[in-house]
Amino acid sequence: MSPEKTWRVEVAYATPSRQEVIEVSVPPGATVEQVIRASGILERFPDIDLARQRVGVFGEKVRLHDPVRDRERVEIYRPLVADPKQARRDRAVRGGKKIGGRKKL
Repeated sequence: MSPEKTWRVEVAYATPSRQEVIEVSVPPGATVEQVIRASGILERFPDIDLARQRVGVFGEKVRLHDPVRDRERVEIYRPLVADPKQARRDRAVRGGKKIGGRKKL
């Protein structure tokens, strides 16, 4: 592939202890899944399950078969550890205090 006929796309994934952003060159028309596989990130993080985890481009949810564009960042999202609605309810019961954080004003 010649440089003029490829697009540069980043793939990002993070765990609580590690973050990876990998740049890959792909042909125009490549899909989100093709970019992820080309990045090698699945080998670096074997716990990634594309059948279950959501993916996005710059924070917007996309599907694996959606095409990417030049200079986009594909993000692989981890499942939530806690339900955000339940966490807010729990804080309200505690009087607005966050455990290990600042008190809400």
